[in-house]
Amino acid sequence: MNSRANQLQAFDRLLTIMDELRAQCPWDKKQTMESLRPLTIEETYELGDAILDNDLDEVKKEIGDVLLHLVFYSKIGSEKNSFDIADVCNSICDKLIHRHPHIYGDVTVKDEEEVKRNWENLKLKEGKKSVLEGVPKSLPALVKATRIQDKVAGVGFDWEQPEQVWEKVEEELEEFKVEVRKNDADAMESEFGDVLFSLVNYARFLKINPENALERTNKKFKLRFEYLEEKAKALNKDLKDMTLAEMDVFWEEAKKV
Repeated sequence: MNSRANQLQAFDRLLTIMDELRAQCPWDKKQTMESLRPLTIEETYELGDAILDNDLDEVKKEIGDVLLHLVFYSKIGSEKNSFDIADVCNSICDKLIHRHPHIYGDVTVKDEEEVKRNWENLKLKEGKKSVLEGVPKSLPALVKATRIQDKVAGVGFDWEQPEQVWEKVEEELEEFKVEVRKNDADAMESEFGDVLFSLVNYARFLKINPENALERTNKKFKLRFEYLEEKAKALNKDLKDMTLAEMDVFWEEAKKV
């Protein structure tokens, strides 16, 4: 691994290149925070994919792409005389020190959960009106549900035992079934949302990340369906002309691959 001196030198190199691109490259000169935003979101998802694939070489590359965007925003901030990369780094350093009094102060904590509770309480003392204020509106719903539940649990609003949460899942399922029998589209959607929210909560108690779990299933389904498509193509058949029984044979084969 590189020494701290080499790490700082590499970061300085990136800052220098950013300065040069912003001054000389027609594309880089045109960019704004607003134009970069969708690209940043895309790069973040690509990093997430690499992490789920456990491809460390790809993780390294994607971290670089995300880091470039952070440096780019800081460069634009400096051009507006608002902030630069040093302000960004100092700001997060100050926040980390303030929110870790068990490391940089005289507070004692017994476990991870107490750290999380202290973190949320400190945020409220900093002027936030709600523990949910920091949950981005644009987060995907499944991720948002996870973050909401994490945050309220951090201030003690939580179930005591996993069994209680599972009972809530079963309760929500029964309420969903009632609305399905009524065939009320709006009520069904509302109750289905309650089912998903309660399942996310149960996953949290089991230390399962629901986003990762669902993505694993997405990938598993994709691989199996692509296997089915390949087998059908080898037989010169079109999937839409095959029966479910015929497709199921290849689906079961795919599970063993």
